Amino acid sequence: MKKQLIFIILALIVVKVIIDWDPMDAVVGEYPVAGKATWYSDPITATGEHVDDDALTCALRKKDYGKYYQVCSADNGKCVMVRHNDFGPRKRLFMQGRIIDLSPKAFLELADLKTGIINVMVREVKSDPTVNTLGE
Repeated sequence: MKKQLIFIILALIVVKVIIDWDPMDAVVGEYPVAGKATWYSDPITATGEHVDDDALTCALRKKDYGKYYQVCSADNGKCVMVRHNDFGPRKRLFMQGRIIDLSPKAFLELADLKTGIINVMVREVKSDPTVNTLGE
């Protein structure tokens, strides 16, 4: 009986996680430009990439993977350029104002990891910042 109860509880937790990460809940249209950010490290991203904690990447509740975003700390003015390669933050956290999750390296560009959550401004960069468009 005890094992069955544990199994049922675990099954309910799995269902809740699946519901919470439903990509159909992606934001369509205007995405919040100001909110909270934190850092994360999962083994694999929504795009199938293995997570590289030393990469400048992010998770947004959008499905425009591959686009670049500038994220600036509202507290100290520091900015970092990140590539969108994952889906997040969790729906519950997004509803509470967390608009972006950053890789550890990207978060470190803005604040110490121990800070946990910071206030940020996010804006899409229209072209790939790694490409030299001047032809030099």
